[in-house]
Amino acid sequence: MQMKKVWSVYFSPCGSVKQIACYIAGRAAEKLGLETATLDYTLPAARERSYSFGEGDIVVWGSPVYAGRLPNKLLPFVQNNFKGNGALAVPVAVFGNRSFDDALAELRNELENNGFRAVAGAGIAARHVFSEKLAAGRPDEADMVKIEEFSAKIADKIKKGEGLGGGLYVRGANPPKEYYTPRGLDGRPAVFLKAKPATDKDKCVRCGLCAASCPMGSISGDDPSEVGGVCIKCHACIHKCPRKAKHFDDEAFLSHKAMLELSFQRRAEPEFFI
Repeated sequence: MQMKKVWSVYFSPCGSVKQIACYIAGRAAEKLGLETATLDYTLPAARERSYSFGEGDIVVWGSPVYAGRLPNKLLPFVQNNFKGNGALAVPVAVFGNRSFDDALAELRNELENNGFRAVAGAGIAARHVFSEKLAAGRPDEADMVKIEEFSAKIADKIKKGEGLGGGLYVRGANPPKEYYTPRGLDGRPAVFLKAKPATDKDKCVRCGLCAASCPMGSISGDDPSEVGGVCIKCHACIHKCPRKAKHFDDEAFLSHKAMLELSFQRRAEPEFFI
């Protein structure tokens, strides 16, 4: 089979998934002597059409982990708007130092259901979007050495042309289990599905960056304090606000964040499957 292009496809509200997916795709492409391309479906406009790939494509597909699974609000788009047509796929689940649980297995399954052939996969830790304390600075130098080695192994496997039929083994339940239940400091389930970011009106200058970066298009461009649609807690608006005017003040959410910071300070290592 003649390979033509290496794609990085990703949903990346705060940038870590993009960084990792593009690095893997770039390094693999360099070793294979191929050109690269990107498909970023983070913002709503990119999710208004469908996409097709083919047998000459290698797709490194990055997704953040939400409660141990793929982001459920994005799942219908992934299921219905992509056709692999025999393209090779490298699913990559990026998690915030707790666990990728079943997200990698779920991503592999969805890609293969869409006609991709999964030939390698990874679960990689990156800074948790909720906290500066969880996986701070990740992926770090040690991670990048391992990611570099993984990228080289992908290229070598493709060059050899062996094991490219799909059906890749990755860690995780198949089919995936229920979503991870967030808990607070008291150990009880923390319910914050309806929580939305608050705005410090003394700091906000209505620059519009938060509205422009919201993956759900839920923040008003005229009044950023208005969040009229769904909030998936991606923290894009918080991370990208130059004035630090956005924050969460929901008590259940803050208790869950504190529990994570208390319980998951240990270093979670990346896992690779090939």
